[in-house]
Amino acid sequence: QVQLVESGGGLVQPGGSLRLSCAGSGFTFSRYAMSWNRQAPGKERELVAAITSAGGRSNYADSVKGRFTISRDNAKNTVYLQMNSLKPEDTAVYYCNAVEESRGWPEYWGQGTQVTVSS
Repeated sequence: QVQLVESGGGLVQPGGSLRLSCAGSGFTFSRYAMSWNRQAPGKERELVAAITSAGGRSNYADSVKGRFTISRDNAKNTVYLQMNSLKPEDTAVYYCNAVEESRGWPEYWGQGTQVTVSS
């Protein structure tokens, strides 16, 4: 059974930091490109950051460049999102995504974790 389980969300003040984790199971994690995506109320889901299967390359949405860092530990089947200098506009549900890199399928989604940035 494939699972992606996110953790680490919560309430944080503007300027603060959070580290999200996503643990994968039931599939060969090291063959999958991973990404973090978010969806704010009333808005479409958007890509935040992505990383290749071996972790050699990553890319970011312009809105988070220089503030967020995506990383992965294939030995632990886990991908992380370090979020610094958080802003109220970062408030959203954050979802982990996995896509088999060589074929572009299958694709899996986690259940999401809420991040709220507010004073």
